Amino acid sequence: MSIEGMRRAIQLLLAGNLLLSAVFLSSCQTMPQGIQQARIEMAQRIAAEPTGDYFIGRRYYKPDYKFWGYVRRPGQPWSTAEMVMLNEKQKLAPDRERLEFGSDNNYEYKLYGYFSGDKVYEPASNGIYPEFVLKGYELISMSPPPIFRSQFRGNASAADLRYVVEKPE
Repeated sequence: MSIEGMRRAIQLLLAGNLLLSAVFLSSCQTMPQGIQQARIEMAQRIAAEPTGDYFIGRRYYKPDYKFWGYVRRPGQPWSTAEMVMLNEKQKLAPDRERLEFGSDNNYEYKLYGYFSGDKVYEPASNGIYPEFVLKGYELISMSPPPIFRSQFRGNASAADLRYVVEKPE
């Protein structure tokens, strides 16, 4: 193939990539500016978290399920968080301690404890989740920034999401 032919092939390839990118980006939904700003601020806050012997937990209560919520290491994004089953032999979960089950949905906590290495079956979701042994906790926020797609959109009702288990983004 001649040099001129190679140039044309490269130009066609680049033009095709640009066209494909334009089509892809035009089909993406944009987030409202306030939510985008909140995500940026949350990423900055997470990056500034000090390392230590603790975890960050987000309570994710669903009436029909027995899992506790999502747990991540400090400094790590929510997309790396794991859904956990809570072992409460040493310390009761905050809502259970107050006998107000699920009252702390979407609260954010600093959790003290460890992953036992065991896996626990949760029948409603038909899922197997890691066990987190809770030794203590501190409330960080009762209204933390959104981490789930439904929170970004803001239009999904509790009834629509009753049997949906979302993953943090």
